[in-house]
Amino acid sequence: MRKYELVCLIQPDLDETAVNGIIDRVKGWVADGGGTVDKIDMWGKRRMAYVIRKQREGNYVLFNLTMSPTTTAALEQNLGYTETIMRHMITLVV
Repeated sequence: MRKYELVCLIQPDLDETAVNGIIDRVKGWVADGGGTVDKIDMWGKRRMAYVIRKQREGNYVLFNLTMSPTTTAALEQNLGYTETIMRHMITLVV
C-alpha cells in the first residue's frame, strides 16, 4: 500500500450536497479497490489560471489516500468518466 494525493477540480455551479455526493463517490471507488481515504481537505471555490469548460472558477478538493498501485488505474478511469469533475491529478507521496 502506498500513499497518494488526489486533487479534484469540481464544477463551480454545483451546490454543497452535489459536491458531497461526488466526494462520497470517490471514497467508494477507493474503498472498492481496497484502499482508504485518510483525510479530505475542501479548499472551496477558487479562481483558475485559465478557462476550463467555459468556467473561470472551480471547487478544489484534496484527498489523502492509501491504496495499492493497481487501484490507481481504475480510479483514474472512473474520475475521467465523471462529467462534474473537470480535472484531477493523482500523485505519489514520497
